[in-house]
Amino acid sequence: MTDLQKLLLSSGHPPLVKHRRAELIVSRVRIVSLVFAVLTPAWILVDYLIYAWPLWGFLAALRIAASGCFFAVALLSKTTFDIQRARRLLIAMMLVPLAFFMVSNPIMSKFEIDGVAQALSMGYVFLPFVIMAGISVFPVTAMEGVALTAPTLLVMFSVSFFQSDFVPFSSYVGALWLLALIGVVATVAGMSQLQFLCQLVKQSSHDHLTEVYSRGAGIELLKTQFAIARKQGAPFAIGFLDLDAFKAVNDNYGHEEGDNVLKAAAEVLRMTMRRSDILIRWGGEEFLVAMPHTSFEKAVIPMQRVMEKGLGVRPDDRLQTASMGLAEWIGDGCESWTELVELADRRMYEAKQGGKNRLAVGNERILLPGERFSA
Repeated sequence: MTDLQKLLLSSGHPPLVKHRRAELIVSRVRIVSLVFAVLTPAWILVDYLIYAWPLWGFLAALRIAASGCFFAVALLSKTTFDIQRARRLLIAMMLVPLAFFMVSNPIMSKFEIDGVAQALSMGYVFLPFVIMAGISVFPVTAMEGVALTAPTLLVMFSVSFFQSDFVPFSSYVGALWLLALIGVVATVAGMSQLQFLCQLVKQSSHDHLTEVYSRGAGIELLKTQFAIARKQGAPFAIGFLDLDAFKAVNDNYGHEEGDNVLKAAAEVLRMTMRRSDILIRWGGEEFLVAMPHTSFEKAVIPMQRVMEKGLGVRPDDRLQTASMGLAEWIGDGCESWTELVELADRRMYEAKQGGKNRLAVGNERILLPGERFSA
């Protein structure tokens, strides 16, 4: 997925970017909700001083209700790696002031307001500008920005059309155009945050040589994916690979050639695995492939492909092979991600002891290149 596509759509974001983005969105939703939960009822005193009864009473009730909703959103905003839940919390927070705007304007249009009160009432009329500008606080994609700005524009248009007796419709037309521009600027600001987040995650979570996930980032992803698999009762497979005779490359040709072999192996694995698979450099010449929602039978297929095609060419023009072990948490009865990794690791050693360029699949069964797996 290109950098531009990552800014337009979120469907192809790497898992760690989704996790970090979810954490950041929820954290900011919590902070913003708490701030407005306190500030919203604080304006009741101003309403009391400038509006007559019962208008200030209606507005006070609305403010108290909005403050309660903000507090509820803040309480629900617990740290999560689920980007879908983060989106729902963001939408819920933005709906609170939007609902306040939709209800307060029809109420105020029924009262005669002039003087200083008329000037201060513009704060209610142009509340959507605050909502729209708030999008810039969050790391959003272009499509998410469109989805967040569209309801505000629609509500602003509807209120201006049906409540033109409060403020002339001609005044709203210019406001709508300005509101749309602010929405575009806010979305671009959110996209720039997302771009920075993607770059930061990549720099901090990827191995600089092979450009796959580092062990530290990989462990975090394994914990999360295993927890999701257990919760959903979904299969989750781990492939453990160790490059065969890699020490000989470093000894005979130098570490620079060894680095080239590692980079080539990582590239082959990237091309062989699916986009949803997670490739981790576990250490030295060891790689780990995490395959969410993948049964044992399906996980064998890409591993066999690696055996048959190799992992690039060594400096002596021979294919670089790997010894591999495969484990799947349901079929192998693993209770934790560490147990699953350790089992795949043990099977990898069985494959190496069995002659290298092998795949150990359990029950002392080791597959050779070209040999098909049957349950």
